[in-house]
Amino acid sequence: MRDVARLAGVSITTVSHVVNGTRQVAEATRQRVLDAVARTGYTGNAIARSLVTGGTRTLGVAISLVANPYFAELMQAIEGEASAAGFTPLLIDTHDEAEAERAAVRALRSRRVDGLLLTPSHRASANVLPELRQLGVPTVLVDRLPADGQFDQVGPENVGSTAALVTHLAERGHRRIGLVSGAAGLTTSAERTQGYRLGLHRAGLPADEALMISGESRVQQAADALRRLAALPEPPTAVVAGNNNMLVGVLRAARELGIRVGEELAVVCYDEVEWAELVDPPMTTMAQPITEIGRTAVRMLLARIADPARPPRTVRLPARLMHRRSCGCP
Repeated sequence: MRDVARLAGVSITTVSHVVNGTRQVAEATRQRVLDAVARTGYTGNAIARSLVTGGTRTLGVAISLVANPYFAELMQAIEGEASAAGFTPLLIDTHDEAEAERAAVRALRSRRVDGLLLTPSHRASANVLPELRQLGVPTVLVDRLPADGQFDQVGPENVGSTAALVTHLAERGHRRIGLVSGAAGLTTSAERTQGYRLGLHRAGLPADEALMISGESRVQQAADALRRLAALPEPPTAVVAGNNNMLVGVLRAARELGIRVGEELAVVCYDEVEWAELVDPPMTTMAQPITEIGRTAVRMLLARIADPARPPRTVRLPARLMHRRSCGCP
């Protein structure tokens, strides 16, 4: 900072005000300081500044990037919104495993992040969440939302959206509609299964447990699930895939079995995929508002940091039906 002040011909205090934006500085002076910053490569000392201000202007993000490409798009939205607010996100991949999740959260806390965005694993309620609650860490849960509502949380509307997919298939005349559901213990899996049952009820169709098989939110397991459905004495004529990973598995198994999607088997998916219109037939999906979920999560976390005593909020954002031809529609 002394080097910057010497090059710009100003005091160290003026450099501090320009770099940290803590006081208005004449534009000509400000420009001299910025030029000197560029010449010296000065970045400031965020750790030292945090000891003075009590904050690091960083947000911790603990999500599973490998579990689903959905989360990579979510991270992009989080980064954009955080940067616009003057915060830097620090990301650690939890791999959707309980111990890795706990280690990620503790590592982010050790870096004095101002708040935390977390996509909780199925064991988070027993491990990580009580610790965060006890310590009072500003936290927003993203995508997977516990029912207790003890944290701020934001995610997609799952129940009604999945019910709408089932209703659409029933309106096409399907009476045996299968579900390849997600991993047990995840709130998203439970809610989409609930939506599947709701859609059957609205259509006046019975809920046949044989038609509900877990794909464990993974490609290979979803392929195995479709093979089991196809082997039933009375197989389904339509299938709902619970997420985009499982859609890949369903399509792979259908091809291996020689089943013509959109003709012999209607297929729909909760989750949009970027290649939905590139396959034949194009995929009917329920698209989550991923960008808005990420942006909303950051805004909620910044509000929590500013007012730790505010009551927790739950925000559900609607999904959008992307109607194409894999459901058997012309």
